[in-house]
Amino acid sequence: MKEKVEMLCKEIIEKINSVSNLKDLNDLKVEYMGKKGIITELQSGIKDATDKKEYGMQVNTVRTAFNENYEEKLKQLQEEEINKKLESERIDVTLPSTKIPMGAPNILEKVIEEVEEVFMSMGYDVVDGPEIEEDRYNFELLNIPKGHPARDAQDTFYIEDEKILLRSQTSPVQARTMLAAGGDKPVRMICPGKTYRRDADDATHSHQFMQIEGLLVDKNISLSDLKGTFDVIAKKLFGEDIETRFRPSYYQFTEPSVETDITCFACKGKGCPLCKNTGWITVSGAGMVHPNVLKNCGYDPSVWTGFAFGFGAERLAMLKYGINDIRTFYQTDLRELALFDRKGDN
Repeated sequence: MKEKVEMLCKEIIEKINSVSNLKDLNDLKVEYMGKKGIITELQSGIKDATDKKEYGMQVNTVRTAFNENYEEKLKQLQEEEINKKLESERIDVTLPSTKIPMGAPNILEKVIEEVEEVFMSMGYDVVDGPEIEEDRYNFELLNIPKGHPARDAQDTFYIEDEKILLRSQTSPVQARTMLAAGGDKPVRMICPGKTYRRDADDATHSHQFMQIEGLLVDKNISLSDLKGTFDVIAKKLFGEDIETRFRPSYYQFTEPSVETDITCFACKGKGCPLCKNTGWITVSGAGMVHPNVLKNCGYDPSVWTGFAFGFGAERLAMLKYGINDIRTFYQTDLRELALFDRKGDN
């Protein structure tokens, strides 16, 4: 038995040393240590051995010889495989890097955030409201009763019996905020959000667009307060050298109403194609809150006054970043997004 064990140990060492890959080594393990392996069969013969103790010691010698040589060879082959893999996957650090596309904030969102930050610094709240709105909030409380021609001009998307609609402006949020204040508290708020109108989509019009409307209601508020607020916004968005002006206009929910202009930032007021050679660019509409609106929302117009304003977020972004097609904001072209990223860094 001793001679047989010595020959078997020698055979094991020779076979293990001759193996050159992990697959062959594993096959060798199955051959000797598997369920029907050579060493396994030797071990099962212990019960029939005359001297079980001596026989068991000899089998253990074979098993130990196999395990020790197997583990040593396994470690050697694993190291060789790792080294080959590292060699084949070596990175050439002198090669040009691969540019990984990265997301960037949409310019429209960036402009809205800029406006929000300026107004929040002046004590305004940013308020949100429903996009599916009631006729009462979208029109009636804002001094636009049924049959008023302004309803036709806004060409609304009605959902249910001309009572439920997609809001045509964010002004309903102003009405809701004043009603929630109870008619005895000052209000300072802006309400950016989506609005919807039946409009043919082209380079300057969209059936869906973003508005940023604002409202201030307090005692002794005048048109000069509105002018000062507008000055701050214009300078923050377009530069400290920007001048502003008001022109008379008409809106059904403000009286008096004004168009707000800024000096053309492209030509510095000298006249160019952007400003149509006037030196001025119109950026929003505004005015003092109409007494009827104050009354409808619970405020006494003999005690309280206020101003309201509205920006088209797309118009601000188009002016600020030289974008000439409003549809650009709603496309998913990655090339356009790359342009947004560069413009956002300017």
